[in-house]
Amino acid sequence: MSDLFKFNNINLDVLTETYNMPFYLSYMSKWPEAFLVAEAPQPHMDSSSSSSPPSCLMGYMIGKSEGTNKCWHGHVSAVTVAPTYRRLGLAKTLMDDVERLSANVYNGFFVDLFVRASNRLAIEMYEKFGYVKYRRVLGYYCSAEVSEDAWDMRKALVRDGKKDSVVPLDRPVRPEDLDW
Repeated sequence: MSDLFKFNNINLDVLTETYNMPFYLSYMSKWPEAFLVAEAPQPHMDSSSSSSPPSCLMGYMIGKSEGTNKCWHGHVSAVTVAPTYRRLGLAKTLMDDVERLSANVYNGFFVDLFVRASNRLAIEMYEKFGYVKYRRVLGYYCSAEVSEDAWDMRKALVRDGKKDSVVPLDRPVRPEDLDW
């Protein structure tokens, strides 16, 4: 559990959605194969030193499998990279890993994620990775002060050869209309 505190260099960034400890523990216990961490290489230690330096996390991805029938898919709950390690292709590597997992282990039809509608940079990044805006979810992100829409973005996997799972809806939905 103390390893979760290593996430602080990433989670304290304003662009990162953060969650409570039970959220992380739940994912780690239910979908450990989809809890991926990228760790910076440690400097070489000489033989006279008895302790190794603390590791530094570069980024992480938290995912899961969900849905039923043709909606069986991999879901990215969080993917984030520490500011120091951005623009190095790490997000692409993490997303590629969850796509392989979703195709080869879960045998899913697609991978999806939710992103704030105002997060233009993230939306453009996901579009470069092959994701499409499948549907707008009204008021998905809510707090006492503000409500913000999300885009449900999807990428079809091999199992969905016709790409039926990524044909965009022509109308927005509300969070209570989501199937999972």
